[in-house]
Amino acid sequence: MPGPITVVIPTLNEAEQITACVGHLRWADEVLVADGGSSDATAELARTAGATVLDVPGVTIAAQRNAAIGRARNHWVFALDADERIGPELAQELTRLAGDGENGAQHAAYAVRRNNVYLGRLMRHAGWGDSWAVRFFQRDRRFVEKRVHEGLEPVPNVGRLTYPLAHTPYRDLSHHVRKLVQYAEWGAADLRDSGRRARVSDLMVRPGWQFFRTYIIQLGLLEGWRGLVLCGLAGFSVFLKYARLWDLERHA
Repeated sequence: MPGPITVVIPTLNEAEQITACVGHLRWADEVLVADGGSSDATAELARTAGATVLDVPGVTIAAQRNAAIGRARNHWVFALDADERIGPELAQELTRLAGDGENGAQHAAYAVRRNNVYLGRLMRHAGWGDSWAVRFFQRDRRFVEKRVHEGLEPVPNVGRLTYPLAHTPYRDLSHHVRKLVQYAEWGAADLRDSGRRARVSDLMVRPGWQFFRTYIIQLGLLEGWRGLVLCGLAGFSVFLKYARLWDLERHA
């Protein structure tokens, strides 16, 4: 018998896509949007679409997720982003696993493969073709609080879901560049908080290595012009992150 699931979504100025995101979750028993203080109509649109909105301003994405998980009424939780979509087959798989009960499922958490789309194309190379994230879990779990690349706390014996999650992280190239700058800022802050200091090699070697690794070793070159743009910006994002770390040190 299918079981109830709570879907939690962290948001910040996602008015362009939150209606579609919440709207495709009508199969879920509960949708919680943890809004980080949006200056647009994200919260209002999410409520109109059927979600319960929690105001969680001024914290990390991980903290937004955790606030919503703490309010979940169901034992099983799926952590979704506003730029991700759960297809009908994955939804059926999730509700089937939730229907097994608290102790009936084989694992306490499950990873899902993300089908990553970049500028209208499903990417199979450049590190985007085999992307897994632990997103389906029991509500006693929490995310590790980092500004960038937050992940669920370690869970032994994580299972894998059969069906993928659709992910379109950038609406267009300008959106990619804006997010790149924001994530470089957050990444530099995480490095600073961990005691890391910028080195000359971080600025001169790391960006080129990132481009070489994604474009040559991970075969981003097979993705045509999209691969060149994606890998080039990946290298630039590394440069920007360490340049910002150096700048933070200089003004400390």
